[in-house]
Amino acid sequence: MSEFPSPPDSHTTGAPSPAKTPAPRRRRWFTVSGTVGPLGIGITMLWLSIIVLLPLAALTVTSFEDGISGFWDAVTSPTALASLRVTVTVSIVVALINVVMGTLIAWVLVRDEFPGKRVVNALIDLPFALPTIVASIVLLSLYGPNSPIHVQLNATQPGLVVALAFVTLPFVVRSVQPVLIELDRDVEQAAASLGADNWTIFRKVVLPTLLPAIIGGAGLAFARAIGEYGSVVLIGGNIPRETQVTSQYIQQQIEIDRPVNAAAVSVALLAIAFVTLLVLRILASRSQRREEQSA
Repeated sequence: MSEFPSPPDSHTTGAPSPAKTPAPRRRRWFTVSGTVGPLGIGITMLWLSIIVLLPLAALTVTSFEDGISGFWDAVTSPTALASLRVTVTVSIVVALINVVMGTLIAWVLVRDEFPGKRVVNALIDLPFALPTIVASIVLLSLYGPNSPIHVQLNATQPGLVVALAFVTLPFVVRSVQPVLIELDRDVEQAAASLGADNWTIFRKVVLPTLLPAIIGGAGLAFARAIGEYGSVVLIGGNIPRETQVTSQYIQQQIEIDRPVNAAAVSVALLAIAFVTLLVLRILASRSQRREEQSA
């Protein structure tokens, strides 16, 4: 036998064994965690700065080269105000047309079956792929002085509406379409079984769900319309105070060597688009929250 007793075993004596200190984890940069991490965030912010923030900052600095008074004079000149008025008015009309027709087209593509449905669905995205100057040439040949259908919209505000409605067609359609696809139709059937007619079902059941998507699509259509140039350059006529949109006015200021005036009006146009999108985003978020609370 050994002269010295062996140390007591914790398993036999019941004494707790000392806790093991966990080994420190090594920081891994490339792990599958569902997030991009600091490297991805840094790349994203760098790219946005190069593509968006720096050009906007340069534009803003240029617009104030003559001071605040020079900026204000450039924006409030009669011709500039007239171009802004024409642009905003026509863009609002186009956005409202898109709200009605875009929702109707999305409804037909989701709820109805007809020959050539896939072709129509593909044609919706054509304005995204087609150069806008091509659209202006086509519209001018169709609605210009030598119109084959004897409808002349050249150098008129209705011609601007048609051109802008063409380039903004996909926004409301593509915003509403996925919401309609995911919409639960059991609620509509339940409302119909209780005696509700089609208009009541659409107004009380379907429209509240579609409203955020409709508002978002209309905002995108409006923002695209106020900055559009290619589709209106030919059919619009560029008549000051009548059919001259702001993008054409900006180009005119550059051609006569007034870059500060062009930059000032550009900043004003950018501010209008930004405020419009912000307000519409807030309204859409509130509408969506109300819909979720009532569900």
